[in-house]
Amino acid sequence: MARAPKTYTPSAEFLAAMPPGASGNRINGLGERDFRRASPMFWHPPEQHPFGAVQQMAGASCRESPEALEAFAAAYDHPPLEPIHPDPEVLTATEWTDRARDFALANESDLFGATMVKEHYIVQGYSIEDPNVILLGFPHDYDQLKQAPSTAENGACIAEVGRQYARGTRAAFALANWIRRQGFSAHAFPGPRASSLLLIPAAIDAGMGELGKHGSLINSTYGSNLRLAGVTTDMPLDFDRAKPFGADDFCANCRVCADACPPDAITHEKHWVRGVERWYTDFDKCIPYFAENAGCAVCIAVCPWSRPGVADNLLVKLARRREAAG
Repeated sequence: MARAPKTYTPSAEFLAAMPPGASGNRINGLGERDFRRASPMFWHPPEQHPFGAVQQMAGASCRESPEALEAFAAAYDHPPLEPIHPDPEVLTATEWTDRARDFALANESDLFGATMVKEHYIVQGYSIEDPNVILLGFPHDYDQLKQAPSTAENGACIAEVGRQYARGTRAAFALANWIRRQGFSAHAFPGPRASSLLLIPAAIDAGMGELGKHGSLINSTYGSNLRLAGVTTDMPLDFDRAKPFGADDFCANCRVCADACPPDAITHEKHWVRGVERWYTDFDKCIPYFAENAGCAVCIAVCPWSRPGVADNLLVKLARRREAAG
């Protein structure tokens, strides 16, 4: 896996695109102890935040790789939402959940979870009318991901990210349209184009993992080696619950992602962010490197949980530690 030097300095071209006096950390709510909804940021429309020019630079960097360009073109390509069937069957929430899960897992999804939509999932200035949300997960090909970071000459990693975003787009719209054919409202929220819905906090509440030190989800099977998509709906559903399995404690004592981060954006302590004390990656350090390198993914590629076959062993070790601690 390629490693960039820790002495990274943004280029003059990038610095010229940076908005004077703006801080992504401030926009994201770093240091705030009172709750508020998240403000629009990457990848919302560029006119909605001060870093629009930087966001466009990141897109241009991605387009330097034909492989990545093709992958991300598919991530933005989706069918229209179908009309809602006027006469749904009368089934229990458990029956609808089982049917939705079976459909999702048979149509490109590898993970499925459901929870109620909560205020902190919804980005400020946006709204979500559906009361429930289904989360879907899509693991990367690890051999492609571990080539992070991408370059113009080697776009394997960012192209793989694009392929999983594309899979998430197909799966989310397929599930949303299937739900509509059953007679319920449904809307798809795949990455990478940000919209109303914050996927990671919803995925945590839906039992799909814990927040890692690098700011990404850690799943108990795939680690950080995955992407997410969401489908909101008013279909009756059985809700999952958050399922801590030890990743948070593991992160507190692990230095792998922080030591590997090229711009040194990952810290070893939690921070207050919009009323919650949690792991947080320094946006103002991270995003210059991200924009200039067509993405990054180094932190999720080096995460010990992400290596295939490792998660099961880590779960056993953590269970033994908890048992020994009483």
